[in-house]
Amino acid sequence: MTAMIKKTSWRPLPDFLTIKESKIEGLGVFAKRDLPEGSDLGISHIFDERFPDGYIRLPLGGFINHHEIPNCNAILLDQDQQMGELRHIRIQAKKTITKGQEITIRYIINQLEDPNWEFEYEISQ
Repeated sequence: MTAMIKKTSWRPLPDFLTIKESKIEGLGVFAKRDLPEGSDLGISHIFDERFPDGYIRLPLGGFINHHEIPNCNAILLDQDQQMGELRHIRIQAKKTITKGQEITIRYIINQLEDPNWEFEYEISQ
């Protein structure tokens, strides 16, 4: 018996973002088109104490790089408009991001020594 695969609209990243080589570190997340200030780029982390580090890192969270002068903010939220109660981090453009520009946030994470690392996740000013 062959399993049927349902067609879904889920993508690892929104269609306006891509992953490619970064000048900052390894691979990074880049804009495929101009993104206005305030654009919601999606969820980077979902908190879940059942996982060893206390969170699930999504592709956006796995490839976004740190920068001292970032173009995005990391916002800690307890609710999602579509999914309801959901403790997570969303990435939002703090200024206009041009096509080809790397998406960056300012963050400090010390997950191995501090089980409450999410409180050290610095939200960019």
